[in-house]
Amino acid sequence: IIIGSLAISAILVFFIVPLTIVFFIYLTNILLLIYQRNNEVKADPLSDVWNSVRKTIASFWDIYARIWHGYELHGVKNLPEGPGIIVYYHGAIPIDYLYFLSRLFLWKKRLVLSVADHFVFRLPGLKLLLGVTGVMPGTREECLLALKNGYLVSISPGGVREALFSDESYQLMWGNRKGFAEVALEAKVPIIPMYTQNVREGYRMFKERRFFRQLYESTRLPFTPPYGGLPVKFRTYIGKPIPYDPNITTEELVEKVCKGKFLFSFQTKTAVQALISKHQTIPGSIWKALLERFDKRRK
Repeated sequence: IIIGSLAISAILVFFIVPLTIVFFIYLTNILLLIYQRNNEVKADPLSDVWNSVRKTIASFWDIYARIWHGYELHGVKNLPEGPGIIVYYHGAIPIDYLYFLSRLFLWKKRLVLSVADHFVFRLPGLKLLLGVTGVMPGTREECLLALKNGYLVSISPGGVREALFSDESYQLMWGNRKGFAEVALEAKVPIIPMYTQNVREGYRMFKERRFFRQLYESTRLPFTPPYGGLPVKFRTYIGKPIPYDPNITTEELVEKVCKGKFLFSFQTKTAVQALISKHQTIPGSIWKALLERFDKRRK
C-alpha cells in the first residue's frame, strides 16, 4: 500500500502541473464565451474590441509566470515597430511562449499572430480562444496577409517534432523547413530569433522510443505526454533581427529565391542556436535551473 501510494503521488507530481495548465486554458476559453455572450460581442476576434479581455487574460498568465517561473523577458527592443517573423525553439510545453505573448501585450499592446500545428485546431472547445489570441494554421497566404497588415508573426520550425523529441541537449529539429524564410523574403520583413532559457528543465518528454517516433511520423499526433512543471527559472531572450536586404529588386528576388531562402533559413537557425549556446547550460540541469531562481546577478 505504501509503495503504491508513493507511486501514485510521484505520478501526480509529474503530471499535475501540465494538467493544471490545460485546465486553465480551457477555463480561459469558457470565460471568453461568457464575455462574448454577456456583451453580445460579434466583432472579429482580432479586432480591438477584444483588447480589454485580452489584457485580463495576459495579466493572469503574467502573474502565473512571475510566481511559478520568475519569468523575465529580455530584448524587446530588438522587435521591429512594423511586421516581422519571430522564430523560436519549441519546448515540450510552449508555456514560455504564452508568457512571452502575455508580457509583450501588457508592455507594448502588441498582438503577435502565432502559427500552430494543425492538431491544435482539432482540440475541442478552443475555437474562440485561438481566434482572440491570434493563433492560426499558418498557410503561406495567411502569413503574408498578416505581415501585410503590420502584425508580428511567430513560428517554431521544429514544431511538435521538436517538442516531442528534442531534449536537455536543446537540439534544433528543423529538418529542411524553409517556408518561414520564403515568406520573409516575399514579404520583405526581418526574422527575429527567440529562445527561452531552461524551458526543457521545466517540462520534459520521456526519452525517445522508436515506436513513439514512428507513431508520430505516421499520424502527426503527439501521443507522448509531457511531465514536470518544476518552478525553474525562465528567461526569454529576443535576439537581434536578421534584416531583409531592401536593395534587392523583385526580379532578383525571384531569380535568387531558392538560394536566398536557404541562406536566410541557415542564418536564422544559426541565430537561434547562438542564443541557446549563450544562455543555456548544456546539457540542461534541473537543479541549476531551480537555483537560478535565487541568482540575482543574472537579472
